[in-house]
Amino acid sequence: MKLFRLIPLLPMLSVAAAVAFPEPCELRREFIYMVAPFPECHASTLVQTQEGLVASWFGGTREKHPDVGIWVSRQVQGEWTPPQEVAHGVQPDGSRHPTWNPVLHAVGTNDLVLFYKVGPNPEKWWGMMRRSRDQGRTWGEATRLPEGILGPVRNRAVTLSDGTLLAGSSTEEGGWRVHFERSRDGGTTWERTADLGDPKTMGLIQPGLALMPGDRVLAYCRSRVGRVFVTESTDGGRQWSEPKPTALPNPNSGIDAITLRDGRILVVYNHTGGNWGSRSPLNVAVSRDGTTWQEVAVLENEPGGEFSYPAVIQTADGRVHVTYTWKRQRIRHVVLDPQLFAPRPLPPMPPSPAKK
Repeated sequence: MKLFRLIPLLPMLSVAAAVAFPEPCELRREFIYMVAPFPECHASTLVQTQEGLVASWFGGTREKHPDVGIWVSRQVQGEWTPPQEVAHGVQPDGSRHPTWNPVLHAVGTNDLVLFYKVGPNPEKWWGMMRRSRDQGRTWGEATRLPEGILGPVRNRAVTLSDGTLLAGSSTEEGGWRVHFERSRDGGTTWERTADLGDPKTMGLIQPGLALMPGDRVLAYCRSRVGRVFVTESTDGGRQWSEPKPTALPNPNSGIDAITLRDGRILVVYNHTGGNWGSRSPLNVAVSRDGTTWQEVAVLENEPGGEFSYPAVIQTADGRVHVTYTWKRQRIRHVVLDPQLFAPRPLPPMPPSPAKK
């Protein structure tokens, strides 16, 4: 019989007396908010500051609705502040576009950069950014990124050993393709790589970056063909290898990746079938070589539920924090201890359902 650890929820988050943790490595799970002024949410991002975690996501009536804005919550003394809208798509002529896919990036001690998109759809959106000088309490003026630059399109950017900011990006107009963007001055000026991935045979977007020794970078990508793909750079993101499929399935849903301090690569993804498949379960896998993978956690496994678009970081205390979309209604936060990972074989490769 499988045992469960019962740990009380924080009072502000409690909707039941206790919650069951099915994985030995799982230390905590909670919703970042229980009540919000918007019915739907998606695409969270997470960063650590000196005061605690800061999370962001987009929320509104529904994805693509003009009222969708970018919302932020800060973790203060272990509790999340109420969601605050910090960006929207209101244009100078009074019209309004939806916002999309925020990405938080820490710069120095107190500064945060918030990257996000504005536009009617992912084919026509453009990149925006705002800066905070006080760890996310207040935000400066919204500025548009240079033409052709989107910033990190969904997953966090990484800082290379020389201080260069490397962002995984992608475009969807005329077919899905991945590219990468580099900034050597904190996001003021940018350079962009060539596109990668045949849109007909791969259809890649939203790379998640795993930073390796020597400025080697692995980028794990969402695809349209039922597998997570990976591409590699050995020169700090200037040039990239031809993308190749991994052993991890992908139902055309967002993933995220990180290199842990012990050298293992960790990917959060949906281990379910093919193009346009289900977004449950939500799984965590690790690899020592980027090729052979083992499962270490299943975060959600409710049939028919949507648990998607994970974001993952490792904080200064060594713990792994994951946020993700919970049924489009809330953002869930889960804390894992990588020292308690008990790797096991991946589940069987799921069948690929027909495209919707």
